[in-house]
Amino acid sequence: MPTFVLLTRLAPEAVPSPHTYELLERRAMNAVREECPQVEWLGSYAVLGPYDYLDLFRAPDIETATRVSTLIRVAGHAQTETWPAVEWPKFKEMVRSLPEVSGLTVVPV
Repeated sequence: MPTFVLLTRLAPEAVPSPHTYELLERRAMNAVREECPQVEWLGSYAVLGPYDYLDLFRAPDIETATRVSTLIRVAGHAQTETWPAVEWPKFKEMVRSLPEVSGLTVVPV
């Protein structure tokens, strides 16, 4: 299954107290489990910067990933971005199979 990165920024009014974080998490994750049971959650991280959370999950297709993003947005009162991700070994394998492009200068790393 493809892997996706979900970045979430909560609306300021959605978190009136620190205890609200867990309530929003339960509401959002219950919605995802109920509506998208085939999704495999890989990890959740609180992050510093413009987003509050970074989540990693696997979904069978982009439509399911979009459903997850929408459920998190609605249940968590948040803005989300969802990015497809390719594991590094798989990316290297894919790149090795690409044809050479003439006229490019290769700079050693």
